[in-house]
Amino acid sequence: MVNLTSGAIGKVKEILSSQDPQPAGLRISVVGGGCSGFSYSMAFETAPGMLDKTYEFEGLKVFIDQASMLYLDGAEVDYVETLEGSGFKFSNPNVKSTCGCGSSFSA
Repeated sequence: MVNLTSGAIGKVKEILSSQDPQPAGLRISVVGGGCSGFSYSMAFETAPGMLDKTYEFEGLKVFIDQASMLYLDGAEVDYVETLEGSGFKFSNPNVKSTCGCGSSFSA
């Protein structure tokens, strides 16, 4: 299972509330690409796919496809704000290595 921190949930809800029309939830997935082979993707969706697993965090629906779940099981998504910038941070126990930019990984 994937876990979202309260900071991540709050930020996603904030962004979600400004969308028109309002999406049904957030899709989190792993896509091919990046320096190390895979990267994370987050996008709003109007409905879950037929084979998606749907999770709910404080009223926020999160959709994850079966292939991505293999890489995301046990991962935590947080929202961080630092002097260098802000954004969503993935802590994933399945990652074997990451690239220098920190936005792609291998598993």
